Amino acid sequence: MTSPNPALERLTCVIPAGGVGSRLWPLSRANAPKFLLDLTGAGDSLLSATWSRLTPLTPSERIMVVTGNAHRESVLEQLPDILPENLVTESEPKDSSAAIGLAAAILELRDPDAILGSFAADHVIRGDVLFRRAVATAVRAADQGYIATIGIHPSTPSTGFGYISCGEARTDLAPFDLYDVTEFVEKPDAETAEGYLKAGGYLWNAGMFIAKASVLLEQMALAEPEMVDALREMAASWGKKRGAEVRERLWPTLPKIAIDYTVAEPAAAAGKMVCVAAHFEWDDVGDFASVANLLTRGRPSDLAVLGDGAQVLSDGSSGIVVSESDRLVALVGMEDVVVVDTADVLLVTTKERAQDVKRLVERMKVTGGGHLL
Repeated sequence: MTSPNPALERLTCVIPAGGVGSRLWPLSRANAPKFLLDLTGAGDSLLSATWSRLTPLTPSERIMVVTGNAHRESVLEQLPDILPENLVTESEPKDSSAAIGLAAAILELRDPDAILGSFAADHVIRGDVLFRRAVATAVRAADQGYIATIGIHPSTPSTGFGYISCGEARTDLAPFDLYDVTEFVEKPDAETAEGYLKAGGYLWNAGMFIAKASVLLEQMALAEPEMVDALREMAASWGKKRGAEVRERLWPTLPKIAIDYTVAEPAAAAGKMVCVAAHFEWDDVGDFASVANLLTRGRPSDLAVLGDGAQVLSDGSSGIVVSESDRLVALVGMEDVVVVDTADVLLVTTKERAQDVKRLVERMKVTGGGHLL
């Protein structure tokens, strides 16, 4: 069957699978980060769900995963159809510029006209048809030399997400839902976020990027030329005998910097960035409050329960209970509570303070609790 969008035939999807997800501790840990977990109760990990979402867009031989050395075997177990040459492992985390940049450098060598789409391993999306339509629109723009991103219509004045300020509609590139990006905005305070929602023209930054691999690297090289040189050198040795030696020598020298700063923000300032305003439901599952929201479909008065065989007795309580033990968890009159019961840690907090779990993790790193992380 002929594709109505020929550029889709040059699309390779890249799944960055990194980060521990410290706001989801003690469920998410270094040896079992959140992308390897089932946080929706659907029976699939977030990584597996991402793979399944992408296969209707592009065949499995054109899906890459970038992850840490420690998670290689787990990724292979969860994604049996991935080609070995498409699993890119990092010796240490270097943030998204290095991860996505290395994938882009490998793709650039395979096909100078390749289009890369980067989609995080740990996001939850509902509305796969709308997702595919948004990606197809972004690919059309990428084929014309732009760097595209996908923004989400905000449902609340969230302070947990960055925002994209959209400018003029780009009907020359797509008939609808495509706009110039005028600015990327860091996570705002509550008053600013409320203003964005009232003003309109602002979308949540979902961290998805679609561009020709060569265009993305050229933009990155303007900010970090030495890093791009190193990435291209590693890509040139990929799959060869000297490849491991080259990566071992160069990877530790790379700066730890997000792709927002090396590509997205400077591309927007230069007028090279466009945004698809998407209509699917999206969540980055950043903390237990967002997990509760997903499981209850946004009903704050409900109590969400996650865990195989979890035993929970509740009277007049709301929030979320995550249980990995065989203990009975009993709640009476607890509103918006978060209870996470694992074999070695019991966490109790509230949905309002769920983001602050990360502070406990940081404290444990310096107080001798690293064995629990």
